[in-house]
Amino acid sequence: MALVNTIHAVADVIAFNPLNPEDWLRLFGDYAVYGVWFILFAETGLMIGFFLPGDSLLLVAGVLASAAFSTQGIQLNIWALLIGAPIFAILGAQLGHWLGARYGRKLFDKPNSRFFKQEYVHKAEHYFQKFGPRRAVVLARFIPIVRTFMNPVAGVLGMPARQFLVWNIVGAVLWVDGLLILGYLTADTLVEAIGGPDKIDKYIIPFVIVIVLLSAIPIFIEIYRERRAKRRAKVSAEI
Repeated sequence: MALVNTIHAVADVIAFNPLNPEDWLRLFGDYAVYGVWFILFAETGLMIGFFLPGDSLLLVAGVLASAAFSTQGIQLNIWALLIGAPIFAILGAQLGHWLGARYGRKLFDKPNSRFFKQEYVHKAEHYFQKFGPRRAVVLARFIPIVRTFMNPVAGVLGMPARQFLVWNIVGAVLWVDGLLILGYLTADTLVEAIGGPDKIDKYIIPFVIVIVLLSAIPIFIEIYRERRAKRRAKVSAEI
């Protein structure tokens, strides 16, 4: 029996997909709520946490916290999520800001690797300079990768800790609770659309892909605007 359990455990590890939020929730089991808190803290506070699912995790957690999916073996309390998740997202971002303010540019003085690229820092700095500190901190919450690096960048660029905290709170509540509530309120509709709560495993990956694509829309818009501005500048120079 012990051997069978070991085989099952190994199989679960091999099949684990770090981009699939449901895999994370099942991994944490009875401690799934705490797992959500931890992932939000790591994604927003540790520069190596940018690969963790943020948007999709919140939406899926909101969906699975509803009564419609109460039979799926993942116990999630919506109130614990709505209250605790923003707090840990705030704490993580505040840690990132402190690291940036404490260590400055040397925090980013490292070569490109699988877990770090200079372009991530440059993109966060671009948003910070373009939108200003307040709006950048709020908007970054909705942009994958940027939300991880915006916090230390804000610290490096000298945004006061108290000012950062205010807009950190605003952004965290809008992002975290907004996505949780969206998932929670659309759960019944989702059950009807997929034919029952037991079918969620079949649709979870397409669902995550859609969320990732939606999250990338601001990035695509920004790229489009930059290219259009460059074309206009080139035409003006030729005239």
